[in-house]
Amino acid sequence: MSVPIVPSSDLQSLIAATATEFPFKVELSLGPLIDFWTKEMPRAHPVKGVLARMVEEELRKAPELREPIEDLSVVARHQQLVDVLMAVVFAPTFWEQEYGAAMIPFHLRAFFASPSFERMFKGEDGFLRARVNADLMTVATVRLRYAYAVVLRRVYGVEVEVDVPVVFTVTDPETGLDRHFKTHFDSRFVDAVPVGAVPPHLDRERLPAHLADLQALMALLPPDRFVLRGFTVLRAVEVTDQEVLSSLKRDLIDKESIISTARFQGLQEKLRTLFRRPKLRLGLAAIDGDQVLMLNSGDRLEHSCIFADSTHHPVSEFEGSIYARAVKQGQPLIVEDLAAYSSRTHVEEEILRIGARNVVVAPLYYQEKLIGMLDLASPEPGDLNATHLPKLQEVMPLFSMAVQRSKEELDSRIQAFIKEKCTAIHPSVEWRFRKAVLNSIERQGAGTGTALEMEPIVFGDVYPLYGLSDIRGSSTQRTLAIQADLLAQLTLARDVLRVAHHARPLPALDELAYRTDKRIAEIEMSLNSGAEVTVIAFLRNEIESLFDHLQGFGADARAKVEAYRAALEPRLGTVYQRRKAFEESVTLINEAISSYLDMEEQTSQAMFPHYFERQKTDGVDYSIYVGGSLIEDGAFDPLYLRNLRLWQLMVTCGVTLRTERLKDRLAVPLETAHLILAQHMPLSIRFRFDE
Repeated sequence: MSVPIVPSSDLQSLIAATATEFPFKVELSLGPLIDFWTKEMPRAHPVKGVLARMVEEELRKAPELREPIEDLSVVARHQQLVDVLMAVVFAPTFWEQEYGAAMIPFHLRAFFASPSFERMFKGEDGFLRARVNADLMTVATVRLRYAYAVVLRRVYGVEVEVDVPVVFTVTDPETGLDRHFKTHFDSRFVDAVPVGAVPPHLDRERLPAHLADLQALMALLPPDRFVLRGFTVLRAVEVTDQEVLSSLKRDLIDKESIISTARFQGLQEKLRTLFRRPKLRLGLAAIDGDQVLMLNSGDRLEHSCIFADSTHHPVSEFEGSIYARAVKQGQPLIVEDLAAYSSRTHVEEEILRIGARNVVVAPLYYQEKLIGMLDLASPEPGDLNATHLPKLQEVMPLFSMAVQRSKEELDSRIQAFIKEKCTAIHPSVEWRFRKAVLNSIERQGAGTGTALEMEPIVFGDVYPLYGLSDIRGSSTQRTLAIQADLLAQLTLARDVLRVAHHARPLPALDELAYRTDKRIAEIEMSLNSGAEVTVIAFLRNEIESLFDHLQGFGADARAKVEAYRAALEPRLGTVYQRRKAFEESVTLINEAISSYLDMEEQTSQAMFPHYFERQKTDGVDYSIYVGGSLIEDGAFDPLYLRNLRLWQLMVTCGVTLRTERLKDRLAVPLETAHLILAQHMPLSIRFRFDE
């Protein structure tokens, strides 16, 4: 199991801090190894037996190797013999490549080490120079558990597994880069020698509890009752790639990782470690529409939003460059020496100017969509080549996810700003508003001191197209409907007054009936402006206010009042029958035309993107604007204008057919007229934020 790279501690400092606290007495001794040669090597073997006898003969000449070694010069005096003894510990075949060493028990000081170990780990006086992913307390606890595991195994025959994965981090003396090694300590050549009487037999059932509580174990088996004699074997396996990849995954989960200057530099350092290239430089860019948003290796200030202080470039600037080639081939592109690259554009010249010779450019995809670019550069030609592609392929998905997540954050900010400044934006021109916001962000990031304001949005040289399907005579029909409803309501009111007057011939009722007849005659002649308001006010204030009293004039009067009230539309309090029939007929026509236009508009947008706006009144009209300035890539041909004009004619025919088919369903017979306005001169349109 891998241990995450965490802020680590210097190994020598930790060992020095815990040296006086380690409670066991330790002695360096080759005795356990010599016992293996003299007791375990098969004497009957034709080769091993001869070798064992030869070693035993040499050991007779060096009796001090059998004793505890207090001075490492003893090992140096008998180095050749020690080399032979260690051949059963470290295989000669892997000696040059293996990271292995023999250590003083439970002290990170090597007295015998492979060449690779010496170069990478061994410091002055044989002490290890490295950092460990643990604190002082953890190191002390792990060392004590390993020591008690030896005591329990050697003295009591109890096997205890202590498996604590420890990762050493060491600075490579050649490259200056960090390298990570997973370590394994082997204590098979360490004996636990009791001092005096052996402590009493252990209760095996309670042993797990004792191991969890080291203080209890130390009380049960006091450390001063044992001497740990022999040597520890340390083997290290490089896990730099795994550790760096794991660390990159954790770092790139944080949305600040590619925004923050310090964290971006940290990503660059990890990539240098992964590729073993100390001069490697990381470049990152996101692609948003026709804009390339460049992030470099940390020379920008931090900002609260992704790409807020990045450099924005149009995609067209990279045409023909190695970036465009990498996108075209859909995979990383390697240029081992940019100076010898014959197809350089101004982009490659700029890269050369800043000192890069070797470049790897990789397109970043998310769900099969190009979202950005990653580049690695080195001042050394050939520093990165095809052998590094497998590692690059491993990190590309990580950076793709980070860029996508940051783009989504940018999108959220842009959308929020657009919603604050604008009404609903037509999808065909949304790109222009996004671009305007990005430009505003860039101006703000450039330190102009201005607030975030959107630039004027103007589309030049666009061709207007206009169409209208109007309901003929709709104003007259609406007037007739109002007139009919008012006459119906006045007639009902007059009926109430006449029946009430018949029951009780009051002059006041006769006078109201006269005034009502007069208004009926006026409305039958014509409906003047304001007549609707005055009639409704007359009915409510002077007639309807009497209804509660008039109901007491008899059954006939009460029936007429109820008939009046039943004829009113509850929400409006007026007769609304003819107007309702008219409005429903208008709505039916408008909805039929609008739904047909919306359906056909989707087809026309697929032919060529354009701005489309539709309004409904007494009929439906629409405006279309088409031209190169409305398109993100600016590509436009008059063919598309001709196509839209033909589309207008076809759609108008379709609208005519559908309105004709509606006539049988209309409560009020209505006719439609259709218009296409042809204009041949282009014009400029401007978005007004206040509207």
